Amino acid sequence: MTPFAEEAAARPWLHHYPAGVPADIETVASGSLGDELAAAAAEYGDARAFTMVMPNGMNGHLTFADVDRLSDQFALYLREVVGLQQGDRVAVQLPNCLAYPVVAFGTLKAGCVVVNTNPLYTGAELRRQLLDADVSLVVGADVMAATLAEVVPDLAGTPVVLTAVSDFFPGYVHGIIRTVQKVWNRTLPPVRFAHTRLPSALSLGAATGADAAAYRRELNPGSLACLQYTGGTTGVSKGAMLTHGNLMANGHQMLGFAGEEIVAGRETVLTALPCYHVFAFTVNLLGFHLRGAHNILIPNPRPLSNLKRAFENYPITWVTGVNTLFHGLTNEEWFLDNPPPALCASISGGMALHSATAQRWQEVTGSPVVEGYGLTESSPGLTFNPLDGGARPGTVGVPLPSTVVRPTRDDGAPAALGEPGELWARGPQIMAGYWRRPEETELVLSDGWLRTGDIGVMDDDGFVRIVDRSKDVIIVSGFNVFPNEVEDALASHAGVEHVAVVGVEAGERGERVRAVVVRRDPAVTADELRAHAATLITGYKVPTEFVFADSLPTSPIGKILRKDVRTQFADATPEPMLAAARTAR
Repeated sequence: MTPFAEEAAARPWLHHYPAGVPADIETVASGSLGDELAAAAAEYGDARAFTMVMPNGMNGHLTFADVDRLSDQFALYLREVVGLQQGDRVAVQLPNCLAYPVVAFGTLKAGCVVVNTNPLYTGAELRRQLLDADVSLVVGADVMAATLAEVVPDLAGTPVVLTAVSDFFPGYVHGIIRTVQKVWNRTLPPVRFAHTRLPSALSLGAATGADAAAYRRELNPGSLACLQYTGGTTGVSKGAMLTHGNLMANGHQMLGFAGEEIVAGRETVLTALPCYHVFAFTVNLLGFHLRGAHNILIPNPRPLSNLKRAFENYPITWVTGVNTLFHGLTNEEWFLDNPPPALCASISGGMALHSATAQRWQEVTGSPVVEGYGLTESSPGLTFNPLDGGARPGTVGVPLPSTVVRPTRDDGAPAALGEPGELWARGPQIMAGYWRRPEETELVLSDGWLRTGDIGVMDDDGFVRIVDRSKDVIIVSGFNVFPNEVEDALASHAGVEHVAVVGVEAGERGERVRAVVVRRDPAVTADELRAHAATLITGYKVPTEFVFADSLPTSPIGKILRKDVRTQFADATPEPMLAAARTAR
């Protein structure tokens, strides 16, 4: 019996599955992602798997066979040369580049654990994550080595591998890009800490002569595959433990739900979302790859003109993204003049898809953009809108195969259809827990159910609409900003007495980050605080609005009440930024 067959009568959404989509996927009982990746390489061989496209159109590519061979070599380097063991953590701090699948797949094949790490992290953010994950090796891009240099002294001799973003490009193209970086752009910082270059690491791995397939035989679906860091329900950054089984199941669920809409070996998917984000990691890097798709990797989608040559030169059939991306593209003259003619459909996640954006995208491209819902803790997919024309705007669709989602009352009882409640979810994609945080795990996992912290409503047909977030997480262009972290950064300034950080509606971008500050030093300015925060947290987390107040609403025990802050200061006028700051943003 498949996992939830006994509950079929209680799943009204099954009636709205596209033809041929199963109610349940078969339980993944053996094997690992490494086995699935090797099988994809055997099936698709010399077909192009990944192409990285620079803004000027320069590109490099790897076939499925290339990725299989090179990732095996990296697995051998980890196990035979460095001496890592199954379960050791490898931090992957890379933008979208050809090295990403080589390193990530090699880490998975070695039985080690991928710790996806934002390459734009500040030194403080990077240090926190790497130390919490207790990493045994770090892979980074040399263009961002200056930040890594701040952290290396704290890593107690942890080996570092560096790659150039143009590694695996044709020789002459690689040379041109490196010259531009060194001489014209001057974006290559000197590297003064011990490291190994990725091409050398691969050569060392290959020279061992060992069989990388042996490591895969040590693995099973319960083996840990990734630590995907998230703020979860409390805003304290922690690693969601995603197993091989979690990620395989979610890939099968999403691909199974897409059915015949995604044709094996014939799709070309634009990967503008960063692969370190769980959405792109599961859907693009793993899901589409395992279906034989050609991934077009965009190292930096800002400005959006960086995507122009990718759309011009490749027959894009799928785009994954957030509302900001879809809205922005439909305001680009070059995109309006030449919308992608081969586009079948697009997938939106990470933040709410605005109905006006979805409508405009349909008008411009002649193809739909449909919305799904999930969390890092669910690998990430939980619900998705049907691709057969049955999508319902304003909803995040229906639960995926082998997934049960229910709005839940405060007492833990299921809410009635049409009644708001916290969304609880159950399925084979639900994480094993938070890394080394059993107390935090107990707060969100109960008898196989994941408490999402989001408030939703399910209609009579099983379609889910997100009503509100019970968490205080702010969504900026699809990325989570945790108020605790921003408040900590601002509170470290000597001129700040108290601070509360909240989200403010920002139209197509989702939300803006607003800081309401009680000053200790009356002379401190918004620009001074903004500059201070920028040294401690990534740019999208830095508040774009500062409001100064005499006091903040608090509870009887002195806890600042963010809900009341939002209400009390909803109409407050933020202190204006300097012209230079406005221009920079």
